Amino acid sequence: MLTRKQHELLMFIHERIKEGGVSPSFDEMKDALDLRSKSGIHRLITALEERGFIRRLAHRARALEIVKLPESASPSLSVSRNKGFSPSVIEGSRGKPLSRDLQPAQQSENTITLSVMGRIAAGTPIEALQEESHQVAVPLTLLGSGEHYALEVKGDSMIDAGILDGDTVLIQRCDTANSGEIVVALVDGMEATLKRLRRKGDSIALEAANPAYETRIFGPDRVKVQGKLVGLLRRY
Repeated sequence: MLTRKQHELLMFIHERIKEGGVSPSFDEMKDALDLRSKSGIHRLITALEERGFIRRLAHRARALEIVKLPESASPSLSVSRNKGFSPSVIEGSRGKPLSRDLQPAQQSENTITLSVMGRIAAGTPIEALQEESHQVAVPLTLLGSGEHYALEVKGDSMIDAGILDGDTVLIQRCDTANSGEIVVALVDGMEATLKRLRRKGDSIALEAANPAYETRIFGPDRVKVQGKLVGLLRRY
């Protein structure tokens, strides 16, 4: 099984070879995955090669060959399952939590259709949302038990957790979460935000995954968990 970053890199290489006939440079891979150095790309490529997904072609620059793709992979859609991320915000009707009266998800043999409940702002918090904007088909392999919904990401506060502007995050509906998990948190009944939750004594900290944003600390009665991150979809 591939890690989230391994999967993202494999699909990025696949798309670039498909579009231009040549694999991307290490700098392009680093930028695409928001890594700070090329050493991380070297490690990911080695792991993919060891697992039989890619092959390096000798005596050729930028020469990578895709050997196989994960069974659940779509050629134009990068799919990630949460291994311990970080969160942001939601846009919509002020003062209202996400409605539980979602339309029933439609399910096929390999996918399920989830309601996309608007945008989650990875940056300055917007307002809470309860209206469905559209629906998205999600591989069943990304979801566990229980009820799920999706949110579109806007902003950059979670980039170090691999959550980028334009991504669609998959949320498992719940009202509790462990310290360190990325959650959709409703603050003061008005502001919904996607952040990493940390419990510090009687307080709750909501952490961004970008040093440009400060950690915000609240009393336990001010924060209500509305779900936790379980996966991510990305289109190129």
